[in-house]
Amino acid sequence: MQDEYMALMANRTRTLVPRPVNANIVSSKWLFRHKYKADDTLECYKARWVVRGFSQRPGVDFDETFSPVVKSATIRVVLAIAAARDWPVHQMDVNNAFLQGYLNESVYCQQPAGFVDERHPEHVCLLDRSLYRLKQAPRAWFDRF
Repeated sequence: MQDEYMALMANRTRTLVPRPVNANIVSSKWLFRHKYKADDTLECYKARWVVRGFSQRPGVDFDETFSPVVKSATIRVVLAIAAARDWPVHQMDVNNAFLQGYLNESVYCQQPAGFVDERHPEHVCLLDRSLYRLKQAPRAWFDRF
């Protein structure tokens, strides 16, 4: 949880603000999972702070959500052409990918459990960047990419 929280802070994903009147405050939670190596041995425990996107309101917390997706058949064709022509192929992984997208809307959410600011416990987070499970997170990441 500490590593995830530090990544959130380093990416400047949110700003603490007083709770706005009549604002929809999206709830949040911690998700935990095990990450395994290729040989099925445990690599690490992962924690991710996510918002509950189902509590977002259309037109208030988000407008556009569409993000283009590449079909797997297209990827196979491109890889087949690259292999036939002996082109170099590289794979890329972006750590905390959805945290890289900027938001166009004002989205407010709870402070993460276990990391509530002691000086401002009643404040909420104004999200500057997208978080996992936001309705517009895939679109924000695509726009940034």
